[in-house]
Amino acid sequence: MSTGQGAGLNGFLPFPSDNLWNKDISASPVDANSGAIISFIGPSIGLHPDFGSGQYQGSNIGIPYVVVSGTQALVNLNFTAYGDESDPGPMPIPGNAPIEGDPNPGGDRHVLVLDNSNCFLYELFDAVPNTNGSWNADSAAVWDLLADEQRPWKWTSADAAGLPIFPGLVRYDEVAAGQIQHAIRFTLPQSRAAMVPPASHWASNSTNPNAPPMGMRLRLKASYDISGFSTNLQVILAAMKKYGLIMADNGSAMYISGAPDSRWDNDDLHNLSQVPASAFEVVQMTPVYTAANLPQGAAPTIASFTATASSGAGSSVTLSWSVSNASYVIVSPQPGAVRGTSTTVSPAQTTTYTLYATNQYDRSTATVTVTVP
Repeated sequence: MSTGQGAGLNGFLPFPSDNLWNKDISASPVDANSGAIISFIGPSIGLHPDFGSGQYQGSNIGIPYVVVSGTQALVNLNFTAYGDESDPGPMPIPGNAPIEGDPNPGGDRHVLVLDNSNCFLYELFDAVPNTNGSWNADSAAVWDLLADEQRPWKWTSADAAGLPIFPGLVRYDEVAAGQIQHAIRFTLPQSRAAMVPPASHWASNSTNPNAPPMGMRLRLKASYDISGFSTNLQVILAAMKKYGLIMADNGSAMYISGAPDSRWDNDDLHNLSQVPASAFEVVQMTPVYTAANLPQGAAPTIASFTATASSGAGSSVTLSWSVSNASYVIVSPQPGAVRGTSTTVSPAQTTTYTLYATNQYDRSTATVTVTVP
């Protein structure tokens, strides 16, 4: 991946090819309740591209992101709402990271940062920078872009469905290259208390049985003729036939998410409104999880978390751990998200380190104190 705001990924595809975001669902069965769900959504409602070039009412159009290098400074996070369902810092969030809604951010204030050296994705919700370099956020999540990671069941992320945001964005670089190889994030006004993988969380506001669950996937019907659209829109619509749309949040009806870019043609993007909800079908939803059938399982097991002795302030210390059944691990206050079974730190003073091991069921922690003589 290149670095910078809105940088190109140069062919890199977040998550493994078999990840649900990247799954070809063009031949998947149609859900038995598809017709009723589309009727509930509103068959005549057209697609709306929630991204583009320039500004709308003083804000950039779309959800921005920035790609940083492995040398980006790590900063602390202060959680203001969902800290118990968030991944702890530190995270490599630049002080000038773009915020959704810039230059007059409001609403969800998402911040998305990709580390191109370590291949981790960091996403913040309702993010506000502080003068000391730290950030306040309602919630934050770390995503291992090389693995099939999932949030613990019933945990949120920077998105209501507990999903990553970045992998579902429509980006200009991939459209210009002629192919989108992943599902697209979209929103609907109402949802029920249920979820379909890859979603891990719901934010229900309807008890109607035809209201969609978080994670529901729509597919543009194979019979829908896209030949009359521009080349760029045909790329987007073709992805909707092959990978579909994944419902990620409560929001405006049939709004699809993308990254802002000065190269978008807003007039052309608005032609997507010609595609109605009736042109879509619901891909078979199996399983659908509710409070009655949530998956149950064991949290990760931390057999050990140890440190070598320090020989003085700033000297190298090796932290080592033995963990089983974990999707990802974080070491705080340094160095954050890591892979493997050890890492090196250089504490300037006596420091207690916490190991966070997380899987789809829960999180386990262990601590070790490094005494600096």
